[in-house]
Amino acid sequence: MIIRLLLFLLLTTLPVLSASPASAATGEVGFMHVSLPDGAEVGIWYPSRGTTRHQRIRFFEQDVVADGPPTGDRLPLIVMSHGMGGSFADHLDTAGALARNGFVVAALSHPADNWQDQSRVSQVEDRPAQLRLLITFLLNGWRFHEKVDPARIGAFGFSLGGFTVLAAAGGQPDPQRVQAACAAHPELLECRLLAAHPRSAMPWPDVSDPRIKALVVAAPALGFGFGRRGLEKVRIPVQLWRADDDRILPPPFDADAVRAALPRPPEFHTVPGAGHLDFLAPCAATSADVPVCGSGPGFDRKAFHRRFNETVLRFFRRTLG
Repeated sequence: MIIRLLLFLLLTTLPVLSASPASAATGEVGFMHVSLPDGAEVGIWYPSRGTTRHQRIRFFEQDVVADGPPTGDRLPLIVMSHGMGGSFADHLDTAGALARNGFVVAALSHPADNWQDQSRVSQVEDRPAQLRLLITFLLNGWRFHEKVDPARIGAFGFSLGGFTVLAAAGGQPDPQRVQAACAAHPELLECRLLAAHPRSAMPWPDVSDPRIKALVVAAPALGFGFGRRGLEKVRIPVQLWRADDDRILPPPFDADAVRAALPRPPEFHTVPGAGHLDFLAPCAATSADVPVCGSGPGFDRKAFHRRFNETVLRFFRRTLG
């Protein structure tokens, strides 16, 4: 099932973005689709006013003011890191909920680890550096960079993106710890991927970014690779989520391991009945049969995301002011 799912993510060729007029309103969500200097795709959401347009991005959809100017000043910034083989659009509903409430949100498609290209999927040390470049772009290169408050920056990460934001906040995985865990549990998805893309053990580089002041971490991958020593420098507020029916990254190896290792207790949430992919945005109705859009029996992804987005918003409001 996992292999079929990964192949689907790699081979899917749905249109990347399409749009049609929706309605005129105020207090809406603005959206821009841009590229970083290295070519990485980026989606940026922010408070705006104007005529909304309905957009379809891969399996997901949104109503936004395309390329409209931001409203407000000194807006807090949230950067987003997707899971393996994902895209900048994977959490667009959460991004929109934050933007509607005064945040700028920027998500990138990680170069060489996205739905079109997984040629460097095992080089996980690249991901935090890419997130750092995204923050720098929003503070200096984005044409509305003066709207962003550089003192109020948070990060959101799902799956391998959860690992990414933990590393960006000072986490240091231990390659020997990963090797030991994978020797004992070779069936884990992370271990199968590392076996398929072997790397020589190397010291973890310094990829931390002190500009990040708070984290939301959903179903993190490689959580077992940190340990207490590896997360001892992560002392900013963390909201941590676990899907209780996660068949891809099953408990207790990842979210539970991170919870136990953090030096400050995180705000911890469990989601009964949720699978790993239920942290992705609810899909468009026309994508109901797409594997990443499916949920377990009786689990309502749309209802969960209403609660999830409200909880994420409250956390970032409290921790970033």
